[in-house]
Amino acid sequence: MRRYELMLVLRPDLADDKVQGALERTARAIAAGGGQIVKQAPWGRRRLAYPIDHHREGSYYVILFEAPATAISELERGLLISEEVLRHLVTRVERPVRAARGRDAEADLDVAPPSDDEEPDDDVELIDESETEAAPAAID
Repeated sequence: MRRYELMLVLRPDLADDKVQGALERTARAIAAGGGQIVKQAPWGRRRLAYPIDHHREGSYYVILFEAPATAISELERGLLISEEVLRHLVTRVERPVRAARGRDAEADLDVAPPSDDEEPDDDVELIDESETEAAPAAID
């Protein structure tokens, strides 16, 4: 399965239960396509660059998930007809390549080493937050 990042911009005038409903429908669509959600992070309300459907702001959400490539078209079809979603964008996230034998993996990944109080997990993928300037608090 491949890893994807979904950016959702929801209408700012939605009630909390409608927002949760839209996020749950998205999660069900990902699961129905054979995928699983890795992380979900709200970015909060932000000003849009231009008005969309007479809205100047939008509620942003980022969902990191793994799914087969065939499931993406069905997910996007559901997002396109949803009234709660102003805009969405699905991008493929490239996983870092493991270093070759005998070389330092941290030098290749350009990632800070874990602190002493954290135990490194082999299952956890480290995300370099410096890749995006738009939202540094996207994935905590």
